[in-house]
Amino acid sequence: MTALDPRRAAEPVLFSEYGIPVRNLWHMLLYAWEEVPLRALRGWKLVDVDQAPGLDALLASMLVHLMQGRLRTGLGRDYVNEADAIQSIRGRIDFAESLRRRTFERGEAYCEFQEYSVNEPRNQIIRTTLARLAQVGQFGPRSEAARELQHRLRRLVRDLDCIDLIELHPELIRRQLQGRNDRDYRLMLAICQLILQRQMPGETKGRQGFAAPDHDALVLHSVYERFVANFYRIHLRGWTVSPQKRLEWHAKSANEHLPSMIPDLVLQEEASGRIVVLDTKFTPRSLIENQWDKPIYDPSHLYQLYAYLRSQEHLSEAHHTASGVLLYPAVQASLSERIELQEHLIRVECLDLRLSWQEIEAALLELIVRKL
Repeated sequence: MTALDPRRAAEPVLFSEYGIPVRNLWHMLLYAWEEVPLRALRGWKLVDVDQAPGLDALLASMLVHLMQGRLRTGLGRDYVNEADAIQSIRGRIDFAESLRRRTFERGEAYCEFQEYSVNEPRNQIIRTTLARLAQVGQFGPRSEAARELQHRLRRLVRDLDCIDLIELHPELIRRQLQGRNDRDYRLMLAICQLILQRQMPGETKGRQGFAAPDHDALVLHSVYERFVANFYRIHLRGWTVSPQKRLEWHAKSANEHLPSMIPDLVLQEEASGRIVVLDTKFTPRSLIENQWDKPIYDPSHLYQLYAYLRSQEHLSEAHHTASGVLLYPAVQASLSERIELQEHLIRVECLDLRLSWQEIEAALLELIVRKL
């Protein structure tokens, strides 16, 4: 990564709701969205990123920035289905609707046709998200900055008044992300997806007393997991990186009730064949307290990783001696410990997300290249 503007080094660092510097959170998002930061940020000013007081403000600022750029170069267009009473014949005539509306008497026909238009799903998703942010976005305690951002959002929504507001749902955005899109549209749709996930209503507290889930934590867990996977896929040379690789139990007889085993990452060095199984855990603490208030590793995390390693031992010598990593984020305390169990080395590590981005990248590479 190119060093950021040194003139900005003395400026105060702004932190997101989870204690992660906003600039680092933006880099994590870019990796999670499969955009290498150096390429994605070339020619961009990071003023909006640095001044964002939280995740909503960060996402809103960058969505505004990207869509304003699109308005300057031209909005994307696609073929959309239209239906209207027109004087010329286009597409398919709907005779039943034409007769019901008595359009033939006026020299018109009700036709169903396709129009190459900016009023297409991608732009509809983005405008609807901008409108939602203008209404319910949480933009931090600085009221003047929050009002300015809301004003920019409302003005941009008005500039896009030729585009319909629609009902948003995750499947619609997922389908659009799967299509062929320019880089800026991929980023905008990914931002809209993240905003929708954060603002989805939580379950209410029911009779059993279950608390509503922390949607922000669930979303950031996914971002953290995808950031680490894509970082290693891009930067770890000489290794095969396999995210979300399903492992088999290798049971003697089939059993449909066995749970799936899908570690976040399976890494294999091409030269030596050695294997590393890595699981990311976006939790506030890497240690928990037992019934005697003694700090211990989270049993569920350790048991899960141990099962990944032991269940594959018979496949090869590399599997028999595979290493495991539990990788936690750290913003308050750090942990770096080594555990040897049978033939397996397990490391419990914390990635300090308060460091500079160059230090974060170096720490990730050092973990695999030097510590294992």
